Amino acid sequence: MNLTIHTTALPHEDPDASLAFFRDLLGFEVRADVGQGRMRWITVGPPGQSGTSILLAPPAVDPGVTEEERRVITEMMAKGTYGWILLATPDLDEVFAKVAAGGAEVVQEPTTQPYGVRDCAFRDPAGNLIRVQEAR
Repeated sequence: MNLTIHTTALPHEDPDASLAFFRDLLGFEVRADVGQGRMRWITVGPPGQSGTSILLAPPAVDPGVTEEERRVITEMMAKGTYGWILLATPDLDEVFAKVAAGGAEVVQEPTTQPYGVRDCAFRDPAGNLIRVQEAR
């Protein structure tokens, strides 16, 4: 079996703010932008890696999601515990400096973890945790 990771999804509350974060701060390219207003599905990804994308999507729009589930999703997003992703870079300090200077909420400055990984963490405008580890 031959599988690759093609797309992962993160929720957004404000598509323009999420787009600015991923495009302008992280440098991702926009691959698709479908819908209007707050009901937009935006696909972004790292330049040169067309086979890997992040879908920024409105949360809980599936008709199978109950009102109680929507309430829980909204609460979890507000706390920053609903969505997260782990990215990698060869220059963690450069990424941290750029994203922090861009006004992102810093969760953790660059740190060498006890298990050997050096990483940092931010929240995007929707509250999603964006961890970035140094690729070695």
